[in-house]
Amino acid sequence: MNDFNELINQPKPVLVDFFATWCGPCKMQAPILEQVKSKIGDIADVIKIDIDTNRRLAAQYHVQSVPTLILFKNGEPVWRTVGLQQADILENKIREYVDIKSDERFNG
Repeated sequence: MNDFNELINQPKPVLVDFFATWCGPCKMQAPILEQVKSKIGDIADVIKIDIDTNRRLAAQYHVQSVPTLILFKNGEPVWRTVGLQQADILENKIREYVDIKSDERFNG
């Protein structure tokens, strides 16, 4: 858990993919996330969290369906979506938050 908090508690965006190994859409999401990471480079991190081995973390962020993708900035969730997402949507959302100042908050 401390490692997770360190990962998300940084000024650059961190896209977290809450997934399960048994989930079909999650398996389809994995190569899309690799594509996104190759496009965005070091401006953001992309990490995967298996909900079956990290139940506490999944519960903390109210993950009820997979895949659930949450974008964090400075430790705060700034965007969230559920279900299979396309690369361009994810890339654009990440780029939206690259230059946002740390004092701006998610409001819906």
